[in-house]
Amino acid sequence: MSQTISKLAKKLNISVEIVRFYERKGLISQPEKPTHGYRHYPEETADRIRFIHRSKELGFTLDEIGRLLSLADSPCSQVQALAEDKLAMVQSKMKGLKRLEKALEALLSQCNNNDDDTHCPIIDSLQP
Repeated sequence: MSQTISKLAKKLNISVEIVRFYERKGLISQPEKPTHGYRHYPEETADRIRFIHRSKELGFTLDEIGRLLSLADSPCSQVQALAEDKLAMVQSKMKGLKRLEKALEALLSQCNNNDDDTHCPIIDSLQP
């Protein structure tokens, strides 16, 4: 079943501009415009947009999603390699966030134990 861009957007609960943006990025194809009337998007386009959104929820960038889409008919090992790279990046970010959490906890502890209102341990730690 095909639908116009506005019906497609409404069905997916997104704006028409998002559909156009994905077209400009090359993530979905723009159907040919008939001589009279509106372009009609096939159901495969809706499926592809759902794929894009699920991939974004997993933290993939649009460039990475484009690579995933291009690998759809490729051996699983190529897709696995991309997913492994993404996992390594996420784990690295998590380590950095954990270090930040510990640093903030230490600074807040210093604030809680600070009896001197003339200076703040957080501000002191940020100054050169």
